Amino acid sequence: MPLIIITGIPSSGKSTRTVELKNFLEKEHGKKVEIINEIEIIVKTGYDKNSFYADSKKEKAIRNDIRSSIQHQLNAKDILIIDASNYIKGYRYELYCLSKSYKTPQCTVHCDLPVEHAWLLNEQRPDIDQYSRETFDALVMRYEPPDSKNRWDSPLFSVTPHDQLPNDDIYRALYLVKAPKPNMSTQSPPVSSTNYLYELDRISQEIINAIGFAEKMGVTTDIKLPAFNLFVEKGADATQLNRLRRQFLTYSKMHQVEVNQIAPLFVQYINKSL
Repeated sequence: MPLIIITGIPSSGKSTRTVELKNFLEKEHGKKVEIINEIEIIVKTGYDKNSFYADSKKEKAIRNDIRSSIQHQLNAKDILIIDASNYIKGYRYELYCLSKSYKTPQCTVHCDLPVEHAWLLNEQRPDIDQYSRETFDALVMRYEPPDSKNRWDSPLFSVTPHDQLPNDDIYRALYLVKAPKPNMSTQSPPVSSTNYLYELDRISQEIINAIGFAEKMGVTTDIKLPAFNLFVEKGADATQLNRLRRQFLTYSKMHQVEVNQIAPLFVQYINKSL
């Protein structure tokens, strides 16, 4: 799914813009649009958002959940919108790396609103939905605004409450541009059946590398391997994974299978062993 990152301070209109985009893309272009909403995830987890944002461990856990959901849902056809504060520059970069590894475009929509205007909108919400002043100020202070000079924030569309959402420009950025070229670390070379031992070594190493890359992105369970359309149930440290790979190589050299069966058999072996 082409990825749309919504970002902004609290009460800046992120969910409103998300709904506008979803309606436009579905009605005007017939696209399937999925939304990952940070606040909904927080509530479903049983947290109060004011106490949640005061606990960095809880925040990190929810960000990991969102990353994992993105990894599972990304594809090259439909659209995924991340309706969240996305206030950390490094986190937006991680999401950029994920979309790049899937060769799918992304863009950033910044809901740009003066702080006191956002606070007035917050006060108009029902009491149960309001941010406390302490939480609101803390999130504003932490917020790292997107910058179009950063490749992970670009293309960047900044909108104020009085602006019309540039729907057509956003659509062009997602569907009328070339998909980003993956780094060598995320690129999966095509499978060849010319040399079994070579393919056995390459494919097994590629799977180990993909698991390691996912771990660096904070995804530790249900790790998707996009090159093979397979899932590893959970990650492990490099020493353990390399030990499993050596065992698998020893067995597979004695019991050769079709090249297209190497990846699913190795993943099955990892899942059972862990």
